[in-house]
Amino acid sequence: MWKADRASAALGIELVDKGAGSATCRMTVTGAMVNGHGTAHGGYVFLLADTAFACACNSHGPVTVAAGADITFVSPAWEGDELRAVAQERTRYGRSGLYDVTVLRGEGEIVAEFRGRSRTATPSRTAGEAA
Repeated sequence: MWKADRASAALGIELVDKGAGSATCRMTVTGAMVNGHGTAHGGYVFLLADTAFACACNSHGPVTVAAGADITFVSPAWEGDELRAVAQERTRYGRSGLYDVTVLRGEGEIVAEFRGRSRTATPSRTAGEAA
């Protein structure tokens, strides 16, 4: 899954750690990611958290997708900040799972808290196939 993730690659997101039900991703906020207030657009922060969530919930092998997710923004991120998204599985039950992701800046200042709900699924087409 990670090797085929063109969206994350295009934004410079790196997978820096992975394990069963866990993952850590890193991204540097660029000028193109800053909104009209001079802070990182929340969509980019969400995307980073969602990427770590995807890596964590797919770590068990079967194709797993997001069933839903919520985010709470705690503090702003700025151009040049290196953000880390640390995902951890809370539970898996049947085909469903629950994951928490903390987005951090610097020495551990929390930028956002994300909760993702996953669902194991069978894809209708392979990665890279046109719709």
